[in-house]
Amino acid sequence: MDSLSNILGNRNFDEPPEMASIKKYVQDEFQATVGVLIRDKDIVIMVPSAALANTLRLRGPEIKRRCQLNKKLTFRIG
Repeated sequence: MDSLSNILGNRNFDEPPEMASIKKYVQDEFQATVGVLIRDKDIVIMVPSAALANTLRLRGPEIKRRCQLNKKLTFRIG
């Protein structure tokens, strides 16, 4: 049986490139910090306000193009 340190030692903790590009886009354009969750069929972007969620929703096609995404974007306020 492997020890916990061996299992965690072989794990890659790097952030996926999609996640990093979305966070960078929002930080550069709106000076806001968001959370990003990548799932099988979509990408969930967790934002602090409804105003930011609506603005990002309207810019969805631009975000997909600039961040080279092919999944559906979902926005969560909270």
